[in-house]
Amino acid sequence: MRKSKQERQETLKQTISENPFITDDELAGQFSVSVQTIRLDRLELSIPELRERIKYVAKRQFDDVKALHEDEVIGDIVDLQLDSSAISILEIDQNHVFSRTGIARGHHLFAQANSLAVAVINDDLALTSKASIHFIRPVKAGERVVAKAKVVQKERVRTIVEVNSYAGQDHVFKGTFTMFRSHNGKEGQQY
Repeated sequence: MRKSKQERQETLKQTISENPFITDDELAGQFSVSVQTIRLDRLELSIPELRERIKYVAKRQFDDVKALHEDEVIGDIVDLQLDSSAISILEIDQNHVFSRTGIARGHHLFAQANSLAVAVINDDLALTSKASIHFIRPVKAGERVVAKAKVVQKERVRTIVEVNSYAGQDHVFKGTFTMFRSHNGKEGQQY
């Protein structure tokens, strides 16, 4: 049984507040209505489109990247808690895919995950010393990849960061990165 417009709009508000990165296409499928209906509902509810929601989330207060310039991170950082966790979003477009297949080149997914693993480190210098990666399923043009980094072990000069990337609900990439850190700028450490 279809929900009334009011019920649908209430559920829509709740859904977007829980997942601000959900697309209009995903919402249309979830609510069994057209994308145009979702857009009209969002307009009536004064809920901005996806790009504006991403910008808003990105402007919220979170830690500043220390180990590299923020523009060197592949994807848009939307959450960063140094030495704890981080999230970035990468929109896969035609520049990221093989022209013949439309499948994203693996180095873009790796670069998003690796740069996020560097960004989460609370140090002026962080370098990848080892990475174990697994591509779980191909990503295509038009998909949005959400990478989630989590610090799982922290030592004096090494930190292990796990990164899991998702396209929609699908787990598409997993990486474990062993990161060398300068230990607050002290020179001469081996890695």
